[in-house]
Amino acid sequence: MEIQENIINKVAQSGLVTFDPASLYPTGERVLYDIKDNLFMGLMLREKDFREFIKQHDWAQYQEKYLALTCSVDAIVPTWAYMLLANKLSSIANKVVFGDLNTLETVLFEEAISNLDLEKFRDQRVVIKGCGDVAVPQSAYVSLTFRLTPIVKSILYGEPCSTVPVYKRKEVV
Repeated sequence: MEIQENIINKVAQSGLVTFDPASLYPTGERVLYDIKDNLFMGLMLREKDFREFIKQHDWAQYQEKYLALTCSVDAIVPTWAYMLLANKLSSIANKVVFGDLNTLETVLFEEAISNLDLEKFRDQRVVIKGCGDVAVPQSAYVSLTFRLTPIVKSILYGEPCSTVPVYKRKEVV
């Protein structure tokens, strides 16, 4: 008896458009710059000393990197200190944000999402991939859903073979 089976790829026939938010991940090293090392007696920042540090420090090590500026200790750090760092790094680093590395990732993904051409998703059934090798902040999923909802037929989360429905446009008859 001869058994002939045709395997049908229903996922391929479903018309789903898969979008992986990890594809928005900008490559490059992330660096946390902690201003605590610039504090006088670990308590406060002195302007004269800090300005001298900025002049003398080897900033080339931050070339084309993504930086998060923070202070990990309870200290008096005036806003202008972070502004001086951002100014110095503006022509060196790819990006500088105030906050921790999670804040940096959030900002990078938000920028990438805001620059995304959404027209290719118009009236499509979109699956937003939910796992992969790159850690995607939850805020990116929220932002993508917010931006895609007005233009797509539906949004699903996960993998095409196993999705969770998030949104489906109600068709007006």
